Amino acid sequence: MSLIGATAITTFSGPVADWLGRRPMLIISSVLYFLGGLVMLWSPNVYVLLLARLLDGFGIGLAVTLVPVYISETAPSEIRGRLNTLPQFTGSVGMFLSYCMVFWMSLMDSPKWRLMLGVLSIPSLIYFALTVFYLPESPRWLVSKGRMAEAKQVLQRLRGREDVAGEMALLVEGLGFGGDTSIEEYIIGPGDELADNQEQSTEKDQIKLYGPEQGLSWVARPVTGQSTLGLVSRHGSMANQSVPLMDPLVTLFGSVHEKFPETGSMRSMLFPNMGSMFSVAEHQGKSEQWDEESLQRDGEDYGSDGGGESDDNLQSPLLSRQTTSTEKDIVPPAANGSILNMRRHSSLMQGAAGEAGSSMGIGGGWQLAWKWSEKRGKDGKKERELQRIYLHPEDAPGSRRGSVASLPVADAPEEGGFVQASALVSQSMLYSKDGKDKHPIGPAMVQPAESVAVGPSWQDLFEPGIKRALFVGVGIQILQQFSGINGVLYYTPQILEQAGVGVLLSNMGIGSDSASLLISGLTTLLMLPSIGFAMRLMDVSGRRWLLLTTLPILLLSLIILVLGNIIPMDSLVHAIISTVSVVVYFCCFVMAFGPIPNILCSEIFPTRVRGLCIAVCALTFWICDIIVTYSLPVMLSSVGLAGVFGIYGIVCILSWIFVFLKVPETKGMPLEVISEFFAVGAKQAATDAKNN
Repeated sequence: MSLIGATAITTFSGPVADWLGRRPMLIISSVLYFLGGLVMLWSPNVYVLLLARLLDGFGIGLAVTLVPVYISETAPSEIRGRLNTLPQFTGSVGMFLSYCMVFWMSLMDSPKWRLMLGVLSIPSLIYFALTVFYLPESPRWLVSKGRMAEAKQVLQRLRGREDVAGEMALLVEGLGFGGDTSIEEYIIGPGDELADNQEQSTEKDQIKLYGPEQGLSWVARPVTGQSTLGLVSRHGSMANQSVPLMDPLVTLFGSVHEKFPETGSMRSMLFPNMGSMFSVAEHQGKSEQWDEESLQRDGEDYGSDGGGESDDNLQSPLLSRQTTSTEKDIVPPAANGSILNMRRHSSLMQGAAGEAGSSMGIGGGWQLAWKWSEKRGKDGKKERELQRIYLHPEDAPGSRRGSVASLPVADAPEEGGFVQASALVSQSMLYSKDGKDKHPIGPAMVQPAESVAVGPSWQDLFEPGIKRALFVGVGIQILQQFSGINGVLYYTPQILEQAGVGVLLSNMGIGSDSASLLISGLTTLLMLPSIGFAMRLMDVSGRRWLLLTTLPILLLSLIILVLGNIIPMDSLVHAIISTVSVVVYFCCFVMAFGPIPNILCSEIFPTRVRGLCIAVCALTFWICDIIVTYSLPVMLSSVGLAGVFGIYGIVCILSWIFVFLKVPETKGMPLEVISEFFAVGAKQAATDAKNN
């Protein structure tokens, strides 16, 4: 009944979470847990008990679906994997405590089952208190609803600093999806100077990239074949060209992690002293709060592309702070040829060393920058468009990463003073024509455009990048469940009892039922250090590496279980082999195949449709869970333990192949960059299919 309840509520939990918010849904989850526990404690008959289990399932479904989403949307990218593994750790602690309680009850003459089920209401009260009094709303969800001031306050609280304007801009940029994203390659130098060993470009070949410092700009010259990411986007990874079925997404993501060194902080590597483009500057006259209710005010229009107006008359505050009287000015290019005019009236509020928000760094070595470009509209006239750029520097010979931009132009090194970088380029969400026409004042630039404010629809799931991400998310959820974890987990006492573990503790006077419960509890206890080890590796070695490493061990433990049930042997030896194999299976599973599918599903979808896509993946999870759970007793009676473990072993082989060919590495990458990679990968796959 719990599984049925979880499956039922999952069908609409994602869309409702996109509409109502993550925090209210988690509060509802805690209330359902509490009510379920109380009703189970009181239940006068089996029908009321089943109803209580249904309520409990509702709470489980909401928590399992939304907790990974909430963590991914609030955590810094460098520790996102570690924090998302924490529910696996706390869940295992809960299982251990449950086994201890049930083992203690099994030693009683007349155990009280009401106590066993009703005790759930106690931790649910703690859950409720934390969600109501401590948990903030997801800043990404707040930005998607245009509640910019609230999102800024939440980020300031989560990051422990005042200057979060750069991250706010990133969250707004993440609202778009399905646009024409391209991979470009640049050689970047300070001011108007590229490295001496680079051929001088004409001005039309150079692109201005903008930072916040007055008088400080960077020149980027487009190049071809200079960056690993650019090469991979055209030709695929050299290491994987011999694998015909390898998804281009895997090679694209892999090129970042293969070539670029690990980063342990969110400190900018390309522009270490560059504050957020939207960092604070002294405000002249008044403080304003950009939010839905602040749109109705009189103010200056921001400059149009036409006319010869002076830059001084083009006031367009982009992001301002409610708690300080500071703002930043940014204007579109005027006809006299200036591309972007930025004024800075006070020093940057620097954050803690190594954190984003005091730099253009957005995590994983990625940088956020902007440029102006020209394109022809439907009427044939040239239009100016602000483009967002996610930059990643190359660790190439001759590159001076993190040295050029941090120096004044006059102090730039004479040789090697350039940086090679890959760039994901797409239309910026901070300056859109529809937003400018609807709200001809500054706040329109940081409010979600009308096209994204309407919320997600099922039609969005057919966008190529999202469809590809759904294939990865749904596929890994199916394989995780059919590898047998929940079936083995739910029926571990029965499996161990059938394997004869009672003989291990018979000399202690413990019955077979109690012995199997005790060993199950010890198994969950041994899982804890394994999960702790995985938490250390999740953001270092990565999700993909952990899966490819632990799946063969899962397969080996299942093979040993099969052989132990086929080959005749002494009952004591059989019990020891079965127990050790089950322990190894659990410990390896919780290191990777347990938490990683939920982690991946919470990372790979764009903000606008994340709740909807998570609901699809979670529904897949619960349906497969029901199938495995209800089929296991039937399979045990028909094909026996050996047959069951053999089937699970085959699924582990298929899982390894799927991960190797289709699952990319997402460690340390900002959620917005991951979504862009899926869009680029889908576009590349479509091009390859057309060419073939």
